[in-house]
Amino acid sequence: MVTLIDNSPARPRHPEKVNRPESPVLRKPDWIRVKAPGSPVYKETQQIVRENNLVTVCEEAGCPNIGECWSKKHATMMIMGEICTRACAFCNVRTGLPGPLDPNESDNVAKAVEKLGLEHVVITSVDRDDLADGGAQHFADVILAIRARNPRTTIEILTPDFLRKDGALEIVVAAKPDVFNHNLETVPSKYLKVRPGARYFHSIRLLQRVKELDPTMFTKSGIMVGLGEERNEVLQLMDDLRSADVDFLTIGQYLQPTKKHYPLQRFVTPEEFKSYAKVAEAKGFLLVSSSPLTRSSHHAGEDFARLRANRMAKLGL
Repeated sequence: MVTLIDNSPARPRHPEKVNRPESPVLRKPDWIRVKAPGSPVYKETQQIVRENNLVTVCEEAGCPNIGECWSKKHATMMIMGEICTRACAFCNVRTGLPGPLDPNESDNVAKAVEKLGLEHVVITSVDRDDLADGGAQHFADVILAIRARNPRTTIEILTPDFLRKDGALEIVVAAKPDVFNHNLETVPSKYLKVRPGARYFHSIRLLQRVKELDPTMFTKSGIMVGLGEERNEVLQLMDDLRSADVDFLTIGQYLQPTKKHYPLQRFVTPEEFKSYAKVAEAKGFLLVSSSPLTRSSHHAGEDFARLRANRMAKLGL
């Protein structure tokens, strides 16, 4: 028997960024540093994720809040694999050609939600432009599997834009998640370099369409700051989201994953984040989360409870 040894170099995580010029990763200020993970509950969460063959955006995107969230058994599941068909300049998720969908994933996610005892779960995914429906039916299958096994768990989804996939959005909305989140990520002037595979106004229209399909569904979107955007651009983005009747806005600090990623322009101060929150609240969002460490799924369960309470109060119920 002959054993073949492959001595070729491993495929890079971001092949599209290999030849890009490097930019220094700036030292984090005191207000954005977090403790290293490692508590017993963190390790228990990690074990449940591994046992169910799950991928989490917490790990793949290098989220700074993983230690805090996993120590509370709060993990954000990333479905449809760990390889994305897009190549956004800010993102640390692996890019390339994904493999086939796992037919057992919906059941595995539902089991993990049960084992973790989650009252509220966030499900996101990689972009799957290779699929005819962009993965919409897979999202629906996961939502339905969680509902069947965990009827009291509320479900929040963070979806791709399903660009040019007719009927995809309708499939996902019909599965009735409690919160539909789709992130704009940045202001329009930065899309060409930061999010080249997406279209700003398509994303705005997608969020607006969710409300047209189901006016009772909570909608949510988020952006990063520190990419070189101007304040007036962020304020205009808020107006665009309100025109689409989006309920919940998150604003967080962009953190450059590597020297090959989009260069961080500056660290936005906590005071500036508070100012953005005040303006967004005045513009009519039901809920705003704006801080250096804000991320889409950070404190999602607590935020959902506040979101629901704020709507009830607005309706006078």
